[in-house]
Amino acid sequence: QVQLVESGGGLVQAGGSLRLSCGASGRTFSSGVIGWFRQAPGKEREFIAGIRWIAANTYYADSVKDRFTISRDSIENTVYLQMNSLKPEDTAIYYCATSRRWGIPTTTQDYDTWGQGTQVTVSS
Repeated sequence: QVQLVESGGGLVQAGGSLRLSCGASGRTFSSGVIGWFRQAPGKEREFIAGIRWIAANTYYADSVKDRFTISRDSIENTVYLQMNSLKPEDTAIYYCATSRRWGIPTTTQDYDTWGQGTQVTVSS
């Protein structure tokens, strides 16, 4: 079955940018939804962006709209999260996940496979 691996996290100053990657092994992305979530210490895991593999339709949480961009590369079989204008409140562990839903769900229970997460820390 598919295994997801996130990469690209790190330490960045406020206002800076990071690009996260989510790669799949075991099988390729070919249908359904890939979502990005984040979880800060002591807080719930929250949806931030999702993309349908077919047609690359996207949806964003209001908190990251106009700052983050989710995209896919069908050749590299990778989903990206370009994060610009980062703020300290963006600090969290970022996860990618897959869903079999046709639409783009925003709840964790609608996603069935998760990566291990990558840490993003934004300093002031």
